[in-house]
Amino acid sequence: MSDQTDYRDTVFLPKTDFPMKAGLANKEPGILAAWEEAGLYEKLREARAGREKFLLHDGPPYANGNIHIGHALNKILKDLVVRTQTLLGKDVPYVPGWDCHGLPIEWKIEEQYRKKKRNKDEVPSAEFRAECRAYAANWVDVQREEFKRLGVMGEWDKPYLTMDFDAEAVIVEEFLKFCESGQVYRGAKPVMWSPVEKTALAEAEVEYQDITSTQIDVAFEITEAPHASGLVGKHVAVWTTTPWTIPVNQALAFNPDADYVVLNCVNVPGGNIDIIVARELVGEFCKRSGIPRPVEYGGDYYLGADGYEDCPYSAVAEPTHAFLGESGFDEGGDGYSFKGRAFEGAIARHPMHHLGGFYAQPRPFLPGDFVTTDAGTGLVHMAPDHGEDDFLLCKANGIEPVFAVEDDGVYRDDWLWLPRGDERMGSVINKTFNSAEGPICSDLREAGGLLSASDDFQHSYPHSWRSKAKVIFRCTPQWFVRMDEKLESGSTLRETALSEIDKTRFVPERGRNRLHAMVEGRPDWVLSRQRAWGVPITLYVDKDGNYLDDPEVNKRIVDAVREGGADAWFAADHQALLGNAYNLDDYEIVTDILDVWFDSGSTHAFVLESGKWPNLSSPADLYLEGSDQHRGWFQSSLLESCGTRGRAPYHQLLTHGMTLDSKGLKMSKSIGNTLDPQKIIDVNGADILRLWVSSVDYTDDHRIGDEILKGVTDTYRKLRNSFRYMLGALGDFDEAERVDMADMPELERYVLHLLAELDAELKEAVNDYAFNRYVRALTDFANEDLSAFFFDIRKDSLYCDAPSDAKRRAYRTVLDTLFQALVRYAAPVLCFTAEEVWKTRYPCADSVHLEDWPDVDDSWRDEALGGKWNRIRSAREQVTEAIEPLRRDKVIRSSLEAEVSMPKLDEMDADAFAEICIVANIHYEGDAILVTKTDRHKCGRCWRLLPEVEEDGGLCARCSEVVSG
Repeated sequence: MSDQTDYRDTVFLPKTDFPMKAGLANKEPGILAAWEEAGLYEKLREARAGREKFLLHDGPPYANGNIHIGHALNKILKDLVVRTQTLLGKDVPYVPGWDCHGLPIEWKIEEQYRKKKRNKDEVPSAEFRAECRAYAANWVDVQREEFKRLGVMGEWDKPYLTMDFDAEAVIVEEFLKFCESGQVYRGAKPVMWSPVEKTALAEAEVEYQDITSTQIDVAFEITEAPHASGLVGKHVAVWTTTPWTIPVNQALAFNPDADYVVLNCVNVPGGNIDIIVARELVGEFCKRSGIPRPVEYGGDYYLGADGYEDCPYSAVAEPTHAFLGESGFDEGGDGYSFKGRAFEGAIARHPMHHLGGFYAQPRPFLPGDFVTTDAGTGLVHMAPDHGEDDFLLCKANGIEPVFAVEDDGVYRDDWLWLPRGDERMGSVINKTFNSAEGPICSDLREAGGLLSASDDFQHSYPHSWRSKAKVIFRCTPQWFVRMDEKLESGSTLRETALSEIDKTRFVPERGRNRLHAMVEGRPDWVLSRQRAWGVPITLYVDKDGNYLDDPEVNKRIVDAVREGGADAWFAADHQALLGNAYNLDDYEIVTDILDVWFDSGSTHAFVLESGKWPNLSSPADLYLEGSDQHRGWFQSSLLESCGTRGRAPYHQLLTHGMTLDSKGLKMSKSIGNTLDPQKIIDVNGADILRLWVSSVDYTDDHRIGDEILKGVTDTYRKLRNSFRYMLGALGDFDEAERVDMADMPELERYVLHLLAELDAELKEAVNDYAFNRYVRALTDFANEDLSAFFFDIRKDSLYCDAPSDAKRRAYRTVLDTLFQALVRYAAPVLCFTAEEVWKTRYPCADSVHLEDWPDVDDSWRDEALGGKWNRIRSAREQVTEAIEPLRRDKVIRSSLEAEVSMPKLDEMDADAFAEICIVANIHYEGDAILVTKTDRHKCGRCWRLLPEVEEDGGLCARCSEVVSG
C-alpha cells in the first residue's frame, strides 16, 4: 500500500565504515608502512619479554633473483608458525637470513662476463669476489622487500647473511672444529663433478633428468684362471651406459654366487668366440647383441680343485647344444652353468691392450657384493676414477685411480688412447663422442671388443641444478668429513646423527624415514669446491699431506676472517698467520672453498649462538623447509651440529611439498605455467595468497592457478562479510549492555559452547602445524555456525528488539565475544585484514598482532546443550529444505511467509521453533513436513507475519511497543 508508514528509521540496522570491497592490493602497503613506523616487531619483543620462547630458525633462501611461488609458500608458512605461536602468548623472535655464497652467483657473474666477451680467468680474484658480493647484496635487498610485502613479520633490518664477515668467521671456526677433532681428511674419491662449472657438487646441487644414452657390451678376454683353466681364452661381456669410462677400466667385478654360462657365439665382431654372461641375463644379452644363429657348445671343462665345486659347465640344455628361446635359454639344470667364484684369481686383458702401457696391464677379476643379475651381463667393468663402488673395490685390492679426466671433462694431454688435439676429442659426456659410431665405439669395434652398441637406452641421469648440464663421477683430491670414524663420544658422526633423528619430531612423520635413509646411506661428506666465491678451506698442508692443527694459528685465521672476510685468507700474509713457529715454505696453502651446504649448515652457530641476536638460542624449536632439504639444509645442519656439538640443532622438522600448476604439472618458465607471487599480490592482495597457503595441504605437493585463487577469494569474501556484519552490529556496544552467560537464552549459550569447541580445535591445529585444518575450522564456523545459523536467526532481534531487550543484549554480548575471538584467530592468516577489522572498531588501539590468544572459557562447553541444539539444527535444516521448492516456484518470496506442519520436536515448543526456522508458524501435527503459504499479515516494521497484525503494514505487538516507547 502506497500510504503505509515507513518504519525504516526505527529499525536498528548495522552501521559500519568497513567496506565490503576489500581493495587489498592498494590497502596493504599502507598497513605495512604503519607497522614499520610503529615498530610493531620491536613492540612484540618488549611485550613478550620473559615469556616462554619458541624459536623457528629460518633456512636461508638463495640471494639470486626474484622470489617465486615456492619462496612465497615457504615464507608464509614460517610466518603462520611465528604468528600463531605469538598469539599463544609466546616470545617468538624471527630472524630471516640469506645464503650468499656459491656456484649459482658465480655462474651469473660469469654469464655477465661472457656477454661482454670477458675472460673470467683474467679478472683478479678479489675483483671477481667483490662482484659476487655486490650481486648477492642487491638480491638480498630485492627479496627482502618482496618477503615483507607478503606480510612476513621479522627482524628485517638485521637479517643474517652468510657473507657477513662475522658469519664467515664462524663458518671457518666451525670447519676448524672438525679439523681439530680429526674428522677432516683429504683423499681422492669419486664425487659428483660438473665439467661445465669445473667443480665438485653436493647431492643437493644435483637434479635427475631422463636422457637417452649409448649402451654397449664389451668383450674382455680371460688370460689366466687358476681355479678353472677352461676359462682361459674365453671372453666375459660387460655392459655399460657410459662408454667413456672404458678407456680407464682397471678391473672386472663378478658375483661369486651368481650362475654364469659360456655361449659359443658365431660371427660376432671378434669372430667365433666363447662369451660368458650371467645365466639369468643370457636372453637380454643375446637380444642386444643380435647373435645370428643358435648357440652351440662343444666339449666339457671341469672346475679345478682347491675346494671348488667339481661339476661340468656348458651352455645349457645339453652338453653339446643350447637353444635360445625368446625369453632366454631353456632350463638346463646345475650341470650347465658354473658359479661366479670360478673367476677368483682370474685375469683378463683390456680390448685395447695393443696400445701397450696402461692398456697392457692385467685386469683382475674382483668379487663384488654390488654385482647383481638385474640388468647387464652379471659382470661389471671397474673404473675407480668414475664410480664409488669401483673406487672402493679397487682401493681394497691395491688399485689406484689414474686421474685421466681433467676438470673440464676432457682426457688429460698425455692420455695415450685419445690425446688432446685429436679431432675426436671433446668432453667425455659429449653424446657424439660416446655414440655407437663415435670414436670410443669405433676403436673398440676395430679391436674386436665391441659386442653390441645402440644409442637408444633411456634412463635417469644426474645434472647440475644450476647449469642443467650432465655431471660425471670423477675422482679428484677433495676434503671430506668422515662419517664412520669413532669420536671421543664413542660414536661415529653417522651414529650420532641417526640417534638425533630418532629424537626429533617430524611433521609429517614420513620425513623421519626419508632423512634416516639418506644419512644411513650417504658417503663421507665432501666439503671442498673448486670455485672462488665462498668461505675458504683455511688449511696449511705439509709435504706429507697432513694439515696443520694448531689452536693459536687457527685463532689468528678466525680473527683475520672476522676482520676482513673471506678475502683475508686469499690475500693474507700467510707467514704472519702461521707465526714464528712455522715456515711457510714447508706448507701448501689450500685454495679450495667450502661447500655452501657447510655454510648454511653452520647458521645455527652464527645466528642462534653468536649473541648477535641475544633473544635467540640453540637448539631451535623448529626448522621448516621443502622436502628436498632432507638431502640439503636439514641434513647439513644435522651433520654440522652433531659433528661439533654431539646433538641436532633442532627439536622439530617440518617439510612442505612442491607447488604445482592447476593441472598438477611442475612449474617451468619454458612451459609458461609459472605464477609470479608479486603479480598475484598486485591483483588480489597478499592476504589472498596467505589464505591459499593456509588452505592447502602443504605436506604434499599442492596446486595453484587462477581458478583455485578464485575459490580462495570467495572464501575470503565470506569471512570479510562476517567481520563486516559484526562490526556493524556492535557499532554502539558498551560494557553496560553486557549480560552474564547464566542469564542468556539457550541459543547464545549454545554458540558459546561451539566457540569453546572451536578454540580447542584451533589450538590442536596450531600444535600440529595443520593450518589447512585451522582455516577450514575457522571458515566453517564463520559461515555455517554464524552467518547461516546464528546471525540469520538473531538478525530480527538485532534489528527490531528494543536496545534494552534482554535477548538483544545477550546476542550483542555474544557477538562481542565472537568478535574478540575471531579477529584474533584470523590475524595469523589474514594479517592485513585482521588489522583493518581491529582498527575499524578500535581506531586508537595498538595492533591486533600485539594481542594474545582469545580468552575462551572451557566451562562454556556444555555437551548436553550442544547435543540438544544439534538436533534442533538438524530439524531446522529439514524445514528449510522443505520450504525451498516453494521459494523456487515463487509461491512464497521468503521463509517468513511459510506455514509449516511437521512431527513434534521434543526439544522445543512450536512457537520458539518457528522463530528458529524464521517462518510464520509451525504446527506439530502429522508424520511429514508440509509447507503452505500463510494467510497472516506482515508487520510493516519487522516483516514477520504474526496473528496480531490485522493488515499488511500494521505493527506487531513488539514493534508497536518499541516504536511508541
